[in-house]
Amino acid sequence: MKHIIVILLLILFSNNLQAQSTPEEMVETFFVKYKVRGTSEAINYIYSKNDWINSSSDDVILLKNQMESLTEDYIGKYYGYELILEKKLSDSYVLKSYLVKFGRQPLRFNFQFYKPNKEWIFYGFSFDANLTEEIKEAAKLYNFRLN
Repeated sequence: MKHIIVILLLILFSNNLQAQSTPEEMVETFFVKYKVRGTSEAINYIYSKNDWINSSSDDVILLKNQMESLTEDYIGKYYGYELILEKKLSDSYVLKSYLVKFGRQPLRFNFQFYKPNKEWIFYGFSFDANLTEEIKEAAKLYNFRLN
């Protein structure tokens, strides 16, 4: 009886290991690596989720360098992240935008994911600090209907 339970647990466990990663799981793992191991490890991880993108390409190296310049002395201590926006182009393409909380200022991290067949792949990443300007623009009267 014990052997049957062990075999069932092994089958269940191995199925969980082979389960596809969702965009949410990839983002969560990215932020865990970002917090614990740093920028390079997080970028390497997320770009490893697309076989078509070389994580040692000039663009990815430039991205790592830009993000590594965001030191604690410059933007403050990292405190976490919150989902700002999720936009689905279809059931196969999604953009997830996150407010990343630092002591001095917030940043926005944008992740794009694509599902060409059965599994989600990472499709693109960007970050910026334009939140202040965008929220000011959104607050302008011409963005609201006046009755």
